[in-house]
Order: sequence, then C-alpha cells, then structure tokens
Amino acid sequence: MAQWGGHDWHSRCSPLPVFQAAATEERPTQKLNWKTDSPVWVEQWLLSKEKLKVLQEQVDEQLAKGHIVEITSPWNSPVFVIKKANKGKWRLLHYLRQINNVIEDMGSLQPGMPSPAMLPQNWNLAIIDIKDCFVQIPLHPDDAPCFAFSVPTLNQEAPRKRYHWKFLPQGMNSPSICQWYLSSLLSPVRAAVGEAIILHYMDDVLMCAPSDDLLSHVLDLTIDSLVAAGFELQEEKIQRMPPWKCLGLEIGKRIIVPQKRVVKNNIKTLADVQQLCGSLNWVRPWLGLTTEDLDPLLNLLKGGEELSSPRTLTQEARAALEKVQDCMATRQTNRCKSDLPFKFIILGQLPHLHGMIFQWERVEKSKKDKDCRDPLLIIEWVFLSHHWSKRMTRPQELVAELIWKARTRIRELAGSDFECIHIPTEIKSGQITKAMLEHLIHEDEALQFALDS
Repeated sequence: MAQWGGHDWHSRCSPLPVFQAAATEERPTQKLNWKTDSPVWVEQWLLSKEKLKVLQEQVDEQLAKGHIVEITSPWNSPVFVIKKANKGKWRLLHYLRQINNVIEDMGSLQPGMPSPAMLPQNWNLAIIDIKDCFVQIPLHPDDAPCFAFSVPTLNQEAPRKRYHWKFLPQGMNSPSICQWYLSSLLSPVRAAVGEAIILHYMDDVLMCAPSDDLLSHVLDLTIDSLVAAGFELQEEKIQRMPPWKCLGLEIGKRIIVPQKRVVKNNIKTLADVQQLCGSLNWVRPWLGLTTEDLDPLLNLLKGGEELSSPRTLTQEARAALEKVQDCMATRQTNRCKSDLPFKFIILGQLPHLHGMIFQWERVEKSKKDKDCRDPLLIIEWVFLSHHWSKRMTRPQELVAELIWKARTRIRELAGSDFECIHIPTEIKSGQITKAMLEHLIHEDEALQFALDS
C-alpha cells in the first residue's frame, strides 16, 4: 500500500477502514429555481408496524449524522423504507415526484459519460467510488425546508415529528448539482497535477497518470479534498490495481471490455425487449454491433403496445443474440496511444454503413516474434441511426452523415480532427466507385460540409 502514497489508513482513521471528516463550516451550495411559490404537501403513506420501526431507526441515524434536522415546514412528501437486495439492510427513500415537478430543469452539465478509451495505454489508474455521494452534498439553506417529511406513529399515540434534509435526498432529480459540486472540489486538484487526468462521472472519480509517483500524489490530493468536504470514503471502494472497474466497463492497461459479458435472453414482454435493446445500444460503441446485427431484436420493439404486452424471440432474434454474445466474449476496444493520430474508416455495404475511430501503431515484427500484437487500436465504433438506413437516402448523404458524426465525436473525445478518413471504393454493386467519390466531393453539398475543416 505504501507505493500509493502517504495515506496511513490505520493511523489517520478509526480501526474500521472508513475515512470521514466533519463537514467544513462553509461549503458551496447552489440554489434551486422553483416554478411555484406555493408549498407542496403530499400526505405521508401508511406503513406497517415493522417498517415504521425501521423508518424511525433510519431517521435517528440520519439525524445523528447531521443529514436532517427537526423542524416545521409547510412542505411535505412521503418517506418509506426498502430492504437492500442480498444485504438484509434497509434504505430510507423520499418520494419526491411532486417536488421534482416544481423544480426548474437545470439542464445537464455533463451530457455524456467520459470515455476511458482516451486514457493513454500503460498509464496506471486509481478509482474512487464515493459512498452515498448525494447525501454528502449540501442543499441551499433556502431550499432545504422544501424537502420536509413526517414520521407517523401507530394509533396517533403521539404527534408526528417532522424533519427536512440538509443534504441532497435520494429521489431528488438533481444530477446537475452533483456534477457541479464535485467539479468545484476537483478543479483545484486538476490545476495542481499537471498532465495527470481526472475523470468524474456521478459518484465515480477516476485518476490516471504516467507514473506511480504522480498517481499517488493525485490520489492523495483527491482524497484530501473529498474528505475535507465531508465525504465518507471506504478503503475497499478505492481501486488501485488492474483490471479497474468503472462506468460499467472493465479497464486494463491496454484494452477495455464491458463488465457484463452475458446477454439476457429471457424475453417475455415489451419491457424486457426495451431493457435488452437499451443495454446493447450502450455497448455498441465498444463492441461494434452493427445495425444489421441488431435489426431482428430492434424489430421486436415495433407495435407501440403496453410494456407488459407479450414478446417472443423469433428465430432471427435468437441468432442475433448468439452473435451478440459471441461479440461480447471476443471483442474489445483499446486505450489510446497519446503519440499517435486518430483515423476514421467507413465500413459495411450500402445502406448499412458504419465506421470505426482508430489508431495504427507501427509494430516491429521480427522473424522470431510470431505473437506480435495487433497494430490496430480500436477507439470507438460509430453508427447511423436504425431508422436512418431504412429510408430512401442517397449514398453520399449516408457517407456524409457518418463522417459528420465521427468528426463531432473525435472533437468531443480528443479536441482534434482525423489525420485521415478512409472511404473504401470498389467497382461493384453496393459500393461507391473512386470516380463517383471524386465527383461527389466536388459536387455534393452534404459531403462538402462533412469534410470541411
């Protein structure tokens, strides 16, 4: 553990490997914008005797931690408890649908997930999973009374006690506040660590550096910043060795694969199909699952019926799932090489085109070296939408759209453009000939816009 820098966990903390510091007196808060000045009151739900007892225990725990305060307020929303899966523990939840409806949408400060493909190969990583991230982020004092709730008693034996949250409650639609708050804590660390990379998404913080010494320094500064702001960190939630698991992916020193390698095939309802297609759509950029590959499964979404309406896998859909399962077991993407340019190639046959963002590594292969590594570094796959390829669209428009999407994506990822764009040309059906391409580059407006610098 020493190589990861000066944190003596046992001397700094209690015997349990939990690091916690008192909240600083002044912490940044962001005020919410409300659509109404009228208080919202939703009556507390009735709970069983067992759940009332658990609720009171959970409330006492949150009160002791300073997350809630006893108060009177004209606002109220129901609270309830649920048992955590496979843990035998309970979780306190606040039903805030009506409250969320009267909060102005703040928009997303971080509209997408950062890509670990942009972490240079062979740089070591450290990842912190922040426990109960939301509950550590303070509400603005003017907003806190709006997140009030009541704890009832059996048979009205005593007046119910009322509380409100001082920190973001579970159930609040507030990803922007979470993003903004953690960013305010990590920005000084980023400024102090030079070429090291710090990625933050929701409650995960990933650090990447070219040397162990620098990574240790970054990890120290990040932990100090989070603990000083009142966050509770657990040693077992800090990953230091590969493979690192983060953002639903398993990250090695060179390659990236999805954490889940098994495809759900127990399809009974439209809801099951939607969940399956949503999961596959998320892994597509990492595995290169083409629209053609997924067509039989996407077709099961048609019909616009109730979520509970029955669905059965067709023979074509089962074959598609088998191919998807094979791709999940055998395919991967790569972490980038920081000294190599990015390239893009268009693949497939019209109208089912797709593309690949990649790098090409010059690898010296000797006669004795039979297991030389692949020079192709796949960074990400790019696809046209499912419905786009079904329309009667000119080939050059499909090519232009794919190039536009890829160039937009590489600017998001790396702030750069491609060194080269490969458009395969062959004189046969389903392909664009070289003469056609040269003519289109000079004459077609959509292609000119896509290729314009």
